[in-house]
Amino acid sequence: MDVLSLISTKGGAGKTTVAANLGGLLADAGLRVLLLDLDSQPTLSSYYALPQPRAAGSYELIAQNLTAADQIVSATAIPGLDLIASNDRAGHLNTLLLHAPDGRLRLRNLLPAFADDYDVLVVDTQGARSVVVEMAILASSCALCPLPPEMLAARELRRGTLGLFEELEPYRHLGVSLPPVKLLLNQVNFNRRDTRLIMQSLQTTFGDDVHVSLCDTVIPDRVAYLNAATLGMPVHRVEAHPVRGGRGCPAALVMLNLALELFPQWRRQLIKTAPGSDRRRTAS
Repeated sequence: MDVLSLISTKGGAGKTTVAANLGGLLADAGLRVLLLDLDSQPTLSSYYALPQPRAAGSYELIAQNLTAADQIVSATAIPGLDLIASNDRAGHLNTLLLHAPDGRLRLRNLLPAFADDYDVLVVDTQGARSVVVEMAILASSCALCPLPPEMLAARELRRGTLGLFEELEPYRHLGVSLPPVKLLLNQVNFNRRDTRLIMQSLQTTFGDDVHVSLCDTVIPDRVAYLNAATLGMPVHRVEAHPVRGGRGCPAALVMLNLALELFPQWRRQLIKTAPGSDRRRTAS
């Protein structure tokens, strides 16, 4: 099971939007996908309709080691896409994990319970430093860091998000490999000059870094993502083809390119979601 965590210590970077849309696209490709919402502000948990939501969720998973799917896993309205909803609004998990012997490794130790039922686990985290975020990093096979093309966000990336990874380096001595970090430029307005300068700066800074790389895919600032969230739909269903008079790739192709970049091993399945494919699932 591939484990992708959305990580950023800065709020408003677009983690939840990316997590929801990636999950929806992967599910439409025929993969078995589980979303795990670890944000105490449960936006991902309310993105998709849940026909029969479970009473338990991420709190019981982490605090009580509860892995019974019939108690914590809710099916979404998207076939093949399930969710463990966030129900830790008061943020008690941070305190619990801080004092637990296996705190930062708790999720990593629980994942085998889901490995046979899912191909991909997508984890959404809160936009702050916390033990819960550290736990998600140590359980991941890849960490995706959405980054708005703003100078303050770029500075926070180095000080906050990447600093967090550096603090987890000692876990390598325990045989726990840290995941590669992929930076995803998100909400990009290509007409702004500072956007191009920041993109060039990031490419120069991390060009030779073996642990951090910049995604080739860039997510533009498009209203399609807001419309998709309003409809509770993955954006590739909402904007499958170029908008008349618009510029750039449709959102469906952008998300497909990102999925192919993150999960090249699933290329054969993912290509079914390409705009124009007669095998691509349509909205129910």
